[in-house]
Amino acid sequence: MPEGARRPLRADARRNREKILTAAVRVFTTEGLDAHMERVAKEAGVGSATLYRNFPTREALVEAVYRNEVAQLCDAVPTLLAAEPPLEALRAWTRLFLDYVTAKYGMIDALRAIAATGSNPYGHSREMIRAAIAALMDACTAAGAIRTDIRPADVSAALEGIALTSAGAEHRQQAERLLDLTLDGLTVGSRR
Repeated sequence: MPEGARRPLRADARRNREKILTAAVRVFTTEGLDAHMERVAKEAGVGSATLYRNFPTREALVEAVYRNEVAQLCDAVPTLLAAEPPLEALRAWTRLFLDYVTAKYGMIDALRAIAATGSNPYGHSREMIRAAIAALMDACTAAGAIRTDIRPADVSAALEGIALTSAGAEHRQQAERLLDLTLDGLTVGSRR
């Protein structure tokens, strides 16, 4: 096997990795930087050795959780568009965005610490999120549901603003009201 090439994970190893990532989101969301690796292992129902075999450092776990959350957020777009009218899919996706921000909020100090070492945990996340927004907006535009003078970068900036002012579970209701206000402003017939 060439150096740097990785073999695909066995099914049980893949399940353990997914359980760890899911548990880490819950633990980091509720405990933030105070979360211990052992707590994540216990929540995932795996041993510490399994956790450290998958994620040798706390930073590796935080970065993997963040990248996984971004991927899940963006991968939800086709499913939402297949299940709902485009505007409702966009509305549902913005709620998933809030879930993503809440999880990220619990990890923000750890993500900043990783970035301070020269690593870039954010990678292509902004571009991935903008592409997801663009796909949703394109579907909404094709359905005649939203204005055509608003760009994905505008919606992304609005979502980031809502996230900055309303991050954290305690602000969820306010964030949802702000999302509704933003989405209402996108609809055809809203004031320009």
